[in-house]
Amino acid sequence: MANAITDLSKARILICNDDGIQAKGIRLLFEMAKALTDDVWVVAPEAEQSGASHSLTLRRPLRKRRFAQNWYAVDGTPTDCVLMAVTQILADRRPDLVMSGVNRGANLGEDVTYSGTVAGAREAVMLGIPAIAHSLIVALNKPAKWDTPREHGADLVRRLTKTGWAPNTIINVNYPDVAPDQVKGVEVCGLARRKLGTQWVEGVDPRGAPYYWLGMQREEEVLEGTDLHAVFNGRISVTPVQLELVHRPSLDSLKATLG
Repeated sequence: MANAITDLSKARILICNDDGIQAKGIRLLFEMAKALTDDVWVVAPEAEQSGASHSLTLRRPLRKRRFAQNWYAVDGTPTDCVLMAVTQILADRRPDLVMSGVNRGANLGEDVTYSGTVAGAREAVMLGIPAIAHSLIVALNKPAKWDTPREHGADLVRRLTKTGWAPNTIINVNYPDVAPDQVKGVEVCGLARRKLGTQWVEGVDPRGAPYYWLGMQREEEVLEGTDLHAVFNGRISVTPVQLELVHRPSLDSLKATLG
């Protein structure tokens, strides 16, 4: 199977995220990667970029600064970070694996189209590098259970990279909102339907101008075999997400109709 890594101890791992260089989740992911290899690099946004999706900075120059040894902050998006890391910072030797996260909050269902965390992994795959996006489910107004990815993440990455997966495919991982010893295993599953954007909070700012703030309410379908069902039942969801955007059956039928 493509994307298999036989010896992770000799691999170079690049880490990015969308929560920013100061986020707790990226420090956890760094710990996870260091348990796999000594050659770990972090290139992450200077500030939070949640919801940035696969946006790329084109209208202004980017700036990077050395944050710590093998750590760089970039004043751009997760896509900018991965692109700069692979083609500029690590131009001498490309990463063997890119990991993005650990995002504070779910990236389930349609979240993958909005997520900067997933976009960082997607950019890596577009550059020909296998990538895994990691996200942790966090209940509203509850502390994040960081020990769950801390305890289960490294072993999961070992198993994934040993097995390998198809090229042009992102591995999207979500850890459930349960304690590490309550995780009921790993489930390989599809994406749920989970649409954001059904609730708006309206108000007036101090200058008297109206504003509209998108709420977090979602319309969800918790169907068996989906990532949402897996995490709601205490399992770690693993979903292979393709880069392919073309619907092949429609392509064939439209060709037949339109020539």
